[in-house]
Amino acid sequence: MPRKVKGKRGLLVIISGPSGVGKSTVVRKLLSIYPKLKLSRSATTRPPRPGEKHGLDYYFITEEEFFDRVDKGSFFEWAQVHGFYYGTPKDFVEEELVRNQAVVSEVDVQGAASIKEAVQSSKIKGSAVFIFLIPPSVDILAFRLKRRKTEDKEVVNYRLRAAIAELQVMEKYDYIVVNDKVESAAEKIKAIINVEKERLLLN
Repeated sequence: MPRKVKGKRGLLVIISGPSGVGKSTVVRKLLSIYPKLKLSRSATTRPPRPGEKHGLDYYFITEEEFFDRVDKGSFFEWAQVHGFYYGTPKDFVEEELVRNQAVVSEVDVQGAASIKEAVQSSKIKGSAVFIFLIPPSVDILAFRLKRRKTEDKEVVNYRLRAAIAELQVMEKYDYIVVNDKVESAAEKIKAIINVEKERLLLN
C-alpha cells in the first residue's frame, strides 16, 4: 500500500558552528550540489573579507541601517558577534517557506538559538532542522582561523577561545556534522535535508 502524503511544508535548514569551522565554504559547496536549495543571506555590519561580495556572501550594511531594520522587525534574529552585528532577514525566509521551499541559513550559535525560539513559538511557518558543523579537532580549528590572515593575532586568539566555548552547545542541535572535507560535509548535509523533507511529507 502506498504511503499517505499529508501535505507539504517548507524546511528551514540552520547551519551553525564555531568561528573558523568553514560554514560559508560548506554552504557554498552544498548549494552547488543542491541547486533547488534557497540561500538566506545574513546582513552584517562587519566589513567584507577579501573575496567576499555584497549580496553574494552577506548583505554588508552600516550600523545605522542595521538598527533601522531592527526597529522595523525585519530580522528573525540578530546578535552582536565579535564586535559586529549580524541578522537573518525575515521576508525572504517566510516567502520561501510558504512556497514549500527548503531554505538554508548560515548563522552563529546565538543566531541559531534565537531562530529555534522563534520556531518553537510558531513565529514562522514550516519546520526547521538545526545542524552543527564541527572541526575534526581543535588544532585544525586553530589552524583554519590563523590561515585566514584577515585579523591580528589577538583577534584570532579571542575567536579561538570563543569557538571552543561554542562547541559546548552542540548537543542542542538535531545533527552534528564533522567538516573534515568540504565535499563530504556538504553531501552529509544534503542527505539530512532529504530525510527531513521526507519526514515533513509524512507528518
